[in-house]
Amino acid sequence: MGVMVKDNNTQIERLALGPFATNAYVLICQQTRDSVLIDAPSNAGIIMERLKDTNPRYILLTHNHMDHTGALAELQSKLKVPLGTHVADSKNLLLPPERLLNDGDVVLFGRLKLGVLHTPGHTPGSLCFKIGKYLISGDTIFPGGPGKTGSPSDFRLIIKSITDKIFVLPDDTEIYPGHGDSTTVKKEKSEFAVFSAQHPDPNLCGDVLWLSS
Repeated sequence: MGVMVKDNNTQIERLALGPFATNAYVLICQQTRDSVLIDAPSNAGIIMERLKDTNPRYILLTHNHMDHTGALAELQSKLKVPLGTHVADSKNLLLPPERLLNDGDVVLFGRLKLGVLHTPGHTPGSLCFKIGKYLISGDTIFPGGPGKTGSPSDFRLIIKSITDKIFVLPDDTEIYPGHGDSTTVKKEKSEFAVFSAQHPDPNLCGDVLWLSS
């Protein structure tokens, strides 16, 4: 757990929760104390404690896997704020989302703007969220490689998402993934260049690392 970003406008805090140390992110507008929660892994009490001095406006999901949604029902019942997710990942949720998010959408809270990127591959409805030079990437990209995929076609799709949506961002963009530590666009682009130059197996999928797959 820790504060990743804190300036006059924005605060981003990471909470690593549950058996898979899934990252939930609390984004706070410093001017208004409005907040957004991205992902709801588990330990609703810990999340509620962190939100108590803010004005929660949304719960947003990067995707619908249980290690990112385990505390969702409890948090929604207590916070009573809209849930936002992509339609492709909405059908498996216990609770229907109030806001369906699409690529290019903007979520407003306080004086801040949170951009939405649709990055399918790990799941059909995977989303990333961008605020300033910071990207909350869910399980789309991690330090050293993409998120896990279940088939070669899904792997090709996640690579397209990463190259078309994430690698076009400025090199100094900081990436905050759904598990583990942060990375940067510059670092991941550099390692991906090595990976792609090696002409990887067209049947590749699963857990892949840029420098050792």
